[in-house]
Amino acid sequence: MLGQEPARRLPRQAALRQSGDYRPPWWCRSGHLQTVWGPLFRRGGLAARRERLVTPDEDFLDLDWVEPASPSTTLLLVLHGLEGSSRSHYAVGLARGAVARGWRAAILNFRSCSGELNRARRFYHSGETGDLGEVVRRLLAREPRLALLVAGVSLGGNVLIKWLGERGEETPAQLAGAVAISTPFDLAPCTRALDSGVRRRIYTANFLRTMRAKVRAKAARDGGFANRVDVVAAAGARTFAEYDRAVTAPLGGFADELDYWRRASSAPWLARVRRPTLLINALDDPIVPPEALPDPRGLPRWVRAEFTPHGGHAGFLEGTWPWRLGSWAERRAVAFLAECLPAHTRIC
Repeated sequence: MLGQEPARRLPRQAALRQSGDYRPPWWCRSGHLQTVWGPLFRRGGLAARRERLVTPDEDFLDLDWVEPASPSTTLLLVLHGLEGSSRSHYAVGLARGAVARGWRAAILNFRSCSGELNRARRFYHSGETGDLGEVVRRLLAREPRLALLVAGVSLGGNVLIKWLGERGEETPAQLAGAVAISTPFDLAPCTRALDSGVRRRIYTANFLRTMRAKVRAKAARDGGFANRVDVVAAAGARTFAEYDRAVTAPLGGFADELDYWRRASSAPWLARVRRPTLLINALDDPIVPPEALPDPRGLPRWVRAEFTPHGGHAGFLEGTWPWRLGSWAERRAVAFLAECLPAHTRIC
């Protein structure tokens, strides 16, 4: 599958014909404002129960659970984005939406993202699907009759789509539906956008600040870490190209950053998805440009694309007043997943 040509890129006109019904507030139509509003102003956490899973390589993954008032056999598993966590505004919003429906929610913190540096030398990355597969396997082994729903945002969306494509027809029957929001389907154009101009100074600098700190912490803890990673180059990285060349590629077993971007992108895997899946992206996303989106006309019947003119990256703010804003994408995701459940229940 990885040797095939990627899906056709999306002309802007075709994307608009596939749009959802999202309409931004009149004062918040800018993609940049939509993107930064959530991290800055959508406050509030969750009363969650943490579960630590030890991985086969003796590392760990932390799941944060949120439970409804009554027991439920439906679970929404949430995957966060780059350098996010269970505290990210969109993860909290999706979990709240699930609980409001009477479902359970579990937010998977990728390695090094739960507030504690992970034990292994490797980190998570955009194409690493093994941890998601392990979590799903354990959840379903524990509860075979579980109705499982999965939502991924940004990097989490890429991981989700790639995992669904890798599994194809072998996707667990208990998985009823999936939603991917603000997904970077093709990493190369996303990286080019982030490593240039104002985006590098705003978004890339913010991401790399914590990523470089984790590299320094691992180098200080593990004397052999520098044998795998160019710590000096990583410490000086000011672009994703520099960081991925120094860190992600060697730790992930890729030849270089270009090989990583190609092999970790989810776009080539979309044709193999075999569960009802909704893709939500905005055409004004400053992190995922339109050329990184798949053409809806080439998607399998299982996959629906709703690409909106506005919404920014994981923004999609809705509401009248700035201090009482919700997210259309989160609301749309939960509604779509709810629609997936009746058919799944009849099958199982």
